[in-house]
Amino acid sequence: MSIQGPAIFLAQFADSTAPFNSLPGMAKWAADLGYRGIQVPTNDSALFDLTQAAASQDYCDEILGRCREAGVEITELSTHLQGQLVAVHPAYDELFDNFAPAALKGKPAARTAWAIEQLKLAAKASQRLGLTAHATFSGALLWHLVYPWPQRPAGLVEQGFAELAKRWLPILDAFDEAGVDLCYEIHPGEDLHDGASFERFLGAVGGHRRANILFDPSHFVLQQLDYLDFIDRYHQRIKMFHVKDAEFRPNGQSGVYGGYQDWVNRPGRFRSLGDGQVDFKSIFSKLTQYGFDGWAVLEWECCLKDAGQGAQEGAPFIQQHLIEKASRAFDDFAGSNTDTARNRRILGLTD
Repeated sequence: MSIQGPAIFLAQFADSTAPFNSLPGMAKWAADLGYRGIQVPTNDSALFDLTQAAASQDYCDEILGRCREAGVEITELSTHLQGQLVAVHPAYDELFDNFAPAALKGKPAARTAWAIEQLKLAAKASQRLGLTAHATFSGALLWHLVYPWPQRPAGLVEQGFAELAKRWLPILDAFDEAGVDLCYEIHPGEDLHDGASFERFLGAVGGHRRANILFDPSHFVLQQLDYLDFIDRYHQRIKMFHVKDAEFRPNGQSGVYGGYQDWVNRPGRFRSLGDGQVDFKSIFSKLTQYGFDGWAVLEWECCLKDAGQGAQEGAPFIQQHLIEKASRAFDDFAGSNTDTARNRRILGLTD
């Protein structure tokens, strides 16, 4: 199979006004723009009721039917915000309380337990919807230590990943039971932010088969990480794909760290598709080469262009990059029938 698409992640577009305040409304909006799939956030029950979806096949069937009636498929569910809360260092408690229900604010242990339960609900809901992959964040216990100053004591990083694995293993097992791959978006701010940190986590969870990757090249541009080599190294674990552009233009004032500047002034910025530096032709080629057959999903974030324009331009951009995988070798006309005796003659083997 080939890469599927185009699809769009709804999180950046949902709001309180129609058609962006209901899933059927957003499904029709996306279909009218040329998208064939939608990736659905699960942190707002007005858009998608995660608890009900985990409990009721009728609810899931109704949601699927209404989306298909509008002209789109649900590609995956997302628990980015809930996943972030599985592991939060106390330094970030107040900021990340914004992602939790009001009743859990100021209660980090209860917040973590709620987040873990949310992920388990997402596994069941994905199964009921017939999905095979799910998007999330890993959360972070170590992000404040990303730069090695002050010096990290021996064993600290290993202990942090052991605790992260302890929290995620029951969730990974729930996804395994549901037959769904759990895909961590490799992202700054998360303990899983590059290939090396993903490998640490994979080792800590015993190579769990459901611990997989959501590949988003924009985050690699901002870290100055080779996203094409990343595909070569980790393609067997890449089960999801966010099509998102970015640029990195360092100067004498600031670089990767950004100098605490707003997005518009940072050297590393997210951009609408085609406005940044990501080599999407090579990415689509690499993913096709390795047999990726998931969805190409636009995640729109841009500090300059309006969301509506970004969404409108996204579908044709992705469509132009989709590759119909070759059904036969281009030189099949030369003849490739197996004939052992003939092969021996060609090799000069006569005895």
